Amino acid sequence: MEAAMRIGIRAHDMEQAPFEELVKNIHKKEFFCTHIALKKSIQEFSVDEEAMTPGMALYMKQVFAENKVDVAVLGCYLNLANPNPEKLRKIIDTYKAHIRFAAWLGCGVVGTETGAVNEEYRYEEANHSEEALQIFIQNVKEVVTYAEKMGVVLAIEPVYKHIVYNNQRARQVLDAIASPNLQIIFDPVNQISLENYTKQDEIIQSAFELLGKEIAVIHAKDFIIENDMVKSVAAGKGQFHYEPLIKLIKEKKPFIHVTLEDTVPENVFEAKGYLEELYAKA
Repeated sequence: MEAAMRIGIRAHDMEQAPFEELVKNIHKKEFFCTHIALKKSIQEFSVDEEAMTPGMALYMKQVFAENKVDVAVLGCYLNLANPNPEKLRKIIDTYKAHIRFAAWLGCGVVGTETGAVNEEYRYEEANHSEEALQIFIQNVKEVVTYAEKMGVVLAIEPVYKHIVYNNQRARQVLDAIASPNLQIIFDPVNQISLENYTKQDEIIQSAFELLGKEIAVIHAKDFIIENDMVKSVAAGKGQFHYEPLIKLIKEKKPFIHVTLEDTVPENVFEAKGYLEELYAKA
C-alpha cells in the first residue's frame, strides 16, 4: 500500500444526523477518520460525563469499526487556565472523563487548545505572558499524569490567541511536562495573525524542526485577511501555502491523520480533493 495521509473531517462539520447514520456518512464521503466533539456531534442520546461509560464507548467503537472510520481526535476544548478555582476543578475533571472514555474508545488522541487567563476564554495580551504559560503547564500536568495512568495521549493545539501561541511556546510545554503522553495537534492556520501571516512557511518549518517527533495529528483549513482580521475558510479557498506542509507530511508523516476544519457539506469534496492533488504532486 502506498503511504498517504489519512484524511478525515470533524463530525460536527457533517450534515447533522443520528450517530450511526453520521458515521456511515463519514465513510460514504471516503474519509478515513474523524475528529469528534461529543456534545457538538450527538443529539439523540446523552453524552454528559455520567453517560460516558465503557458500554457507550464500546458501542461507539463498534460503529466506527464497522464503517472503517478511525477516531483521530476526541475533542475536549475547555480552558485549562480558567482563573475560577471551582470552574477549573470541574474542567480538569471533564478532561479526565474524556481520557477514560478515550481509553475505552481506542481513539488516537484527546485534543485540546491551551486556554486563556480569563473565564470568557478570549484573547488578551496576558495570555502571551510567562505567568500564563506557567499556569497552563501546572494545570495540564495533572491531566497528562492521568492520561499516563490510562494509556492515553493528550495532544495540545497551539493557537495564536491562546496561551501556547507558537511552536516555540509548545516546545517549552513539552519539555516542562516531559511525557510521551503529551503530543501536538499542528494547525498552522491557528498560529497565523496579522503580524505573521507573511511568514507562514517559517511557521511550518519550525513546527517540524521543534515539534516533529510529537506532531500526532494535522488540522487542515485555510485563511483569508478580511477587515483587518484573519478569517478561517476551507482548505484551498485562501492564502495558506499548503505545498511545503504537504511535502513535509509526505516525507516525514506517512498515514498521519489529517482532519479538515471549517468546511461545510457543500465544499468538503473540493477541500479533500485539493489536499489529495497536492499530495500526489509532492
